[in-house]
Amino acid sequence: MADTVVHEAPTAAPHAGPAAVHGPSHATSTGLSNTKLAMWVFLGSDCLLFGGLISTYLLLRHRVPPGQGPGPTDVFDIPFTSVSSFVLLFSSLTMALAVGAIHRGDEHRCRAFLLTTALLGCVFVGGQAYEFTVFVREGLGYTTNIFGSAFYTLTGFHGTHVSVGIMFLLGLFILSLRGRLGVERAETVEIFGLYWHFVDIVWILIFTVVYLIP
Repeated sequence: MADTVVHEAPTAAPHAGPAAVHGPSHATSTGLSNTKLAMWVFLGSDCLLFGGLISTYLLLRHRVPPGQGPGPTDVFDIPFTSVSSFVLLFSSLTMALAVGAIHRGDEHRCRAFLLTTALLGCVFVGGQAYEFTVFVREGLGYTTNIFGSAFYTLTGFHGTHVSVGIMFLLGLFILSLRGRLGVERAETVEIFGLYWHFVDIVWILIFTVVYLIP
């Protein structure tokens, strides 16, 4: 008896959705990528941190008993700090130019702006270190009085944020030199730009509260 050949109908391929065509999606329900959403969450928590530090400083800055060291009006050099603040704010412009350059695929300009932003950040941190040194020489240490503790804690935390940002900027610069920071990774530069702009905005608030409000 001849063998009966059974022809099976081909199994229908599952419907290929957008994820199958374009690769796995990393967008969240908010429309943002996971990494960008994580950065926004981190910045939100940092808002709470700096909000607490600024509130503490406002409550304690004038509680300096007589004979326990200088107060705010005795040590601040507003013209010097204003120049340092302008340098940091100008770095926001160079950071924005770096983000624009990487989105256009101009890696050379992106590297130049990243390095310039890092250098401006170094100038700011150096100015802050010099300012702290002058204050210590004038008798305002971290434990001299409650004003000194609140001031150094607030501005020191911000300076730490700027220093961490400088290290990330140098890391991005090195990645770009190695050809690993092309237009396909533009979001990485954009996400770090959010952090850097946040640090600058916080300093505007700190400078206003600490140095300008009598």
